Amino acid sequence: MFMLRNVTKYLFGDGSKESIIEIPQGQLYLVRPLSPKGYSELIFKDAAATIRRTGQEFQYQLVIQRAYEEGEEELLADEDGEDGAVDNLGAEKDEKMFLLDQELHFRAEIREGGEKVLAWRDLSGDPGDLFEFVCDDSVPPGEVATFEMVAVKCQYERKYRKPNETATEKDLAQFSFAEQPIPNASPVPSPTISATASPTVSNTRSLPAVSSTPTKSKMSTRSSGKSKQPVKEEQPTEAPPSAQAPVETEVLAKEKAELHLFDFQSGAFVLQDPLVVATVSEIGKWRYWLQIVGQDRDWLGQPVVADINPVFNFEYLSFIFNHYTDDGAAYSWLLRFKDAKTVERFQGGLMQALWEQLNETKWNKNKENDQQYVLDAFQDLTMEDDVPENQEEEEEVEEVEDDGQQSEHYDTDESEDDVVTRDDDGNVNSQLAVGYKHDRSFVVRGSKIGVFKHTPNNNLEFSTNISKVETPGGKLFSPKKVMLHAEDMNMILQDEKNPNSLYRMDLEYGKVVDEWKVHDDIQVNTFAPEKKYSQMTGEQTFLGLSRNALYRIDPRLAGNKLVDSELKQYVSKNDFSAAATTEKGYIAVASNKGDIRMFDRLGINAKTHIPALGEPIIGLDVSADGRWVLATCRTYLLLIDALQKEGKNEGKLGFEKSFGKDSKPQPRRLGLTPSHVAQFQHETGAALSFTPARFNTGVDNKETSIITATGPFIVTWNMKKVLAGRKDPYTIKRYAEEVKADDFKFGSDKNVIVALPNEVNMVAKQSFKKPTRESIATPARYRGSASGRLSSRLGRDEIVNSPY
Repeated sequence: MFMLRNVTKYLFGDGSKESIIEIPQGQLYLVRPLSPKGYSELIFKDAAATIRRTGQEFQYQLVIQRAYEEGEEELLADEDGEDGAVDNLGAEKDEKMFLLDQELHFRAEIREGGEKVLAWRDLSGDPGDLFEFVCDDSVPPGEVATFEMVAVKCQYERKYRKPNETATEKDLAQFSFAEQPIPNASPVPSPTISATASPTVSNTRSLPAVSSTPTKSKMSTRSSGKSKQPVKEEQPTEAPPSAQAPVETEVLAKEKAELHLFDFQSGAFVLQDPLVVATVSEIGKWRYWLQIVGQDRDWLGQPVVADINPVFNFEYLSFIFNHYTDDGAAYSWLLRFKDAKTVERFQGGLMQALWEQLNETKWNKNKENDQQYVLDAFQDLTMEDDVPENQEEEEEVEEVEDDGQQSEHYDTDESEDDVVTRDDDGNVNSQLAVGYKHDRSFVVRGSKIGVFKHTPNNNLEFSTNISKVETPGGKLFSPKKVMLHAEDMNMILQDEKNPNSLYRMDLEYGKVVDEWKVHDDIQVNTFAPEKKYSQMTGEQTFLGLSRNALYRIDPRLAGNKLVDSELKQYVSKNDFSAAATTEKGYIAVASNKGDIRMFDRLGINAKTHIPALGEPIIGLDVSADGRWVLATCRTYLLLIDALQKEGKNEGKLGFEKSFGKDSKPQPRRLGLTPSHVAQFQHETGAALSFTPARFNTGVDNKETSIITATGPFIVTWNMKKVLAGRKDPYTIKRYAEEVKADDFKFGSDKNVIVALPNEVNMVAKQSFKKPTRESIATPARYRGSASGRLSSRLGRDEIVNSPY
């Protein structure tokens, strides 16, 4: 148990943080094995366990805080009504606090089935009464072991009134109660337990930091006595053969570490080798290599590229990354180093290699604070932010079986001939535009646009089909990009084959009525609204970007529509790729180089320049107030706090005033955990490729969620959890087909509109699940609709006999 002593000192290190360590998910039980009151009681069915500092030195609390399911808190409040007794409970109904003292007999166990349990005495209850916190399956064993070690050190400090760094292993051993059994929280009679076994005590073993060997549950090999067929054991994940290392020209980092491999069956990292040497080296022009070698074998070798999805965690002195074999198989590895200095050296070498590979520029040409910005972005950080107290905490709830609009394809009362599942020309849904002013969504499919109405019960109802998107001259085209405009009455479209012009479609008539020539020499690479909510107004102007220029487009001008006085053109090749605006009209512009510029208006230099991490930025969004900038790269998202917290411009946004010379906005890299990435690819055979991420949006609505998709998975991040540094900030929903486009319904973060290749759905966000082996492997299922034709597919009559 005490192998984690060195790890925990980093958790205690920051005395300004109230919370030291947290297990984000689990259930709290009160177990009374000797009481006539009943064996066990479920106190909180979804909760988090935290060790916190108190106001007194050397005093710590174990806090179990209830997590409400979506809408549950409001529902309970309504039910309580004017019940003063309930109100008087105060925080007690939402959290329980225990002073970490030796008398609690605090301990942890892992059981044969993989269940991880924390237990401590109920000092105000009957003899033998225990509180038990049963950890969620997603919580790794190492995290539970670290939690136990932190609790031990807290008890030491309380007893001896001095820092835990002075404690020897013998001193800490007196706070270990592993020999005391922990009863099952909910005992269920089982044919696998012999008649002579204790009815309340499970077989347990000491909890390791990580599995030292592949976990194989003995329960899976036992027989119930009713079946003669043995239960087949699932085999643990085995390491693939290592690629041969190329000739190196320069070594950037070389460190010793433990090597662990993520086991898909047990859901834990399993120790493969207690001592390996990990080397990052340059092997050619802008080419770099990671090689890991043990005493008896080479474990792995692979190029250093963005797909390795690197994550550094200084709390656990670890580096987690993905490894892809030539046949497309994905594995997740973990290196654990001896101390923080070693992690820092290895991080410096690996991030230098990754940055140089992506940017084809030498790392030492970066300014020191730009280098630190890159390193911070790939580290597990907690953002310093005041999370609004009234912001709703969301937790997973049971999946809603009928989660929105059902596809006509699944209706039993429709004939096969009435449904188009594939267009003859091979076109599929490609883009989605969600209305702000009117409850409509528009889906682009080749040279057609489907129009869908949002119903009061949060479904989608097919409204009409614009069957031919063509220029005023009658030339058919497939829009590359679309944007709703002028109170959702118009749609601006771009034809990839005519990059100097844009087109205006009148949605009332369902046809293109104007071609706007922007400029003879300056192309339109992308465009964005004048302000975040401009499409709700009659505003005519909007923003345009070429690869090297940012400008305003005014359709009312005679001739070319580019406003010359509001053109900012760069000599260097900036390769602009995306733009977004705030409610006040502040502008964020991103590039394929990966950097971001912030402007307060057009025609001037950027107030703030955020350096590139390396990957191209393919999408950009900004919160309405300008506080948060959200950039999408292929393998991760980047959330940037634009508020300045120190210096002469404290309280100003990076859009309004430049950041100080030695400061930069704090980045937060939002990515899937490497183990989830490996499981995604294990299931689908496809690498990560995120769609442009978006905040939920709505006038007077705060941004609370982020939505994106990769392959058949939709992923949504909870902003409150992200800002609090929670380990479980995202949930997922898997489909059987690739998600082509996705966005929140305007004015809500509860409903998501999803465009699949051949159908469109509105789904309740509460149907999203925490990423587990089951939720990653299981596509969403739909019931047949019993309500007639509410089709998300285009019937043949609707396409052929469109009114347009």
